[in-house]
Amino acid sequence: MKITYKGDYALKAVLDLALNYGQDLVTIHDIAKHIDAPIKFLEQVLLVLKKGGFVQSRRGKVGGYLLSRPPGQITAGEVIRFIDGPIEPISCIDKKYSNCLDLNHCVFKGMWYKVSKAISDIIDNVTFEDLVSQAGSSKQALAYSI
Repeated sequence: MKITYKGDYALKAVLDLALNYGQDLVTIHDIAKHIDAPIKFLEQVLLVLKKGGFVQSRRGKVGGYLLSRPPGQITAGEVIRFIDGPIEPISCIDKKYSNCLDLNHCVFKGMWYKVSKAISDIIDNVTFEDLVSQAGSSKQALAYSI
C-alpha cells in the first residue's frame, strides 16, 4: 500500500473537517492553511471527496465545506481506498486475479494476504472521530507525515 499526495491531503482535509464538525463551514483557504496544501490541488481533492460522498460544499460569500456524515461514520480505510484504490500489496491477492501460472502453489500469497489483512484491520477500524479524540488540538492533529 502506498499513499499518494492526493490520498494524504484527502485524509488531512477530512480530519480538518472532522475537527470542525458541527460548527461553521470551513473555507478552502482555511483547510489549505491548516493542512499546508496548495489550494489548486486541494480543490481537486475536495471535488473527488465530494463525488465520493465524504464532503459537501456550499457556495457563496459564507460558503465552504463540511463532512457529509458524522466523523464516527467515516473510516480512514474508506477514504484511502476511494482516493488511492486497493490497499493490497500485490495483485494476486484479489480473488478475480488470474494472470499468474503459479497462483495456486505460490508460497508468498499467504504472506501477502496476512499483510493486507493487517492493514485492513487497522485502517478499517479507525474512524475520524477516533482521530479527533486522539488529536487534542487542531495544530497537533495535522502535524503528521506519511
